[in-house]
Amino acid sequence: MEQEKRAEHLLLAAWATALIATLGSLYFSEVLGYIPCDLCWFQRIFMYPQVIILGIAIVRKDAAAARYSFTLSLIGGGISLYHYGLQKIPLLQEYAIRCGRIPCTGQYINWLGFITIPFLAFTAFMIIILLSWTVMRQQRKESER
Repeated sequence: MEQEKRAEHLLLAAWATALIATLGSLYFSEVLGYIPCDLCWFQRIFMYPQVIILGIAIVRKDAAAARYSFTLSLIGGGISLYHYGLQKIPLLQEYAIRCGRIPCTGQYINWLGFITIPFLAFTAFMIIILLSWTVMRQQRKESER
């Protein structure tokens, strides 16, 4: 019973992370007027559904959904890391592909000299990866008993 509660709390934390990331990206685009580049859209594709998937998992008490959030976050995190590299590594900037109307190398924010929007997305994806992995590991241990 306690293991189930722990899984629920971990899924709730993952859901909250996905919700905050989703609302944050919508704030940047809809309130501040920052137009997302193509890579930002791909990151959104892998983050937004997690609010729904993890929300349903919490209501249904379905810890197996951690596999889906883990997979989505792994792909989205990879895109975020690549996008962040395009913004911060000069060699990658030289060979960056054209990324729609808005260049993927552009930085709407640059807090403390390193925190950009892809960095924030990568952080959220990593949090969800760690939480989901913990739930999956817990499930594996329970099934081995």
